[in-house]
Amino acid sequence: MNSAHSLLHAPIVSSEDEELILVDPDDRVIGYASKARSHDGQGTLHRAFSAFIFNARGELLLHQRASGKRLWPGYWTNSCCSHPRRGESIAEAAERRLEQELGLSCALTFVYKFKYRAQYSSAGAEHELCHVLVGQTANPVQPNPTEVQAWRFIAPEELDREMAACPERFTPWVKLEWKRLRGEFGAALPRPLQRSEKAD
Repeated sequence: MNSAHSLLHAPIVSSEDEELILVDPDDRVIGYASKARSHDGQGTLHRAFSAFIFNARGELLLHQRASGKRLWPGYWTNSCCSHPRRGESIAEAAERRLEQELGLSCALTFVYKFKYRAQYSSAGAEHELCHVLVGQTANPVQPNPTEVQAWRFIAPEELDREMAACPERFTPWVKLEWKRLRGEFGAALPRPLQRSEKAD
C-alpha cells in the first residue's frame, strides 16, 4: 500500500459549491444543483462516472478516500469516481479528475451506466446515474492527498477475495460496479500488456 504525500502544497480540486448535473432515470438533464445539495438527505439523482484504471500487469488501481471526505471517508474504492460539472461531458470530467486526483492521463472506454442510491449515516447519500469507464496505463501514479489517502494495485482475483471477506471496507458503488465488470461485462477488462506493447 502507498500513502499519498503531504497536504501542505496539495491543490484543492473539489468544492461542495460546484454545480452538478441533475438527471432523470433516462440520464436526461433536468437541472443543476450544488454538490452539497445533491448529497443532502437521501440524495438527488445526478450524473457521475466511475473509472477503473489498470496497469500493464492487468492489476486494478484502488484508492482509499481521503479522511476529509463527507461521504465514505477512509473507504477503499475504484481508481477515480466523480461528477461532471455543469457544461462538462463525462469524457471531459473523467480526463480532468484523473489528472487532478492521480496525475494520470489515459484513454478511457465507456462500458455501461446504471442508477443507484446509497446512504452514509446522517451525513448524506449518493444518488447517481453513473457511467462506468475502463482504461489502462503504464504511467506512474501521482496522487493528490486532498482526495487520496492511500493507493495500491491489486489483481482482479485478489480483489474478488478481499471484497468477499471484508465488504465493509469498500464503497457501495465499487462493489456494485465490480460485480458486473467481473460478470456480464468481463470482456471489457484489459488484459496484461506484453513487453512490446505500450499503454497510454
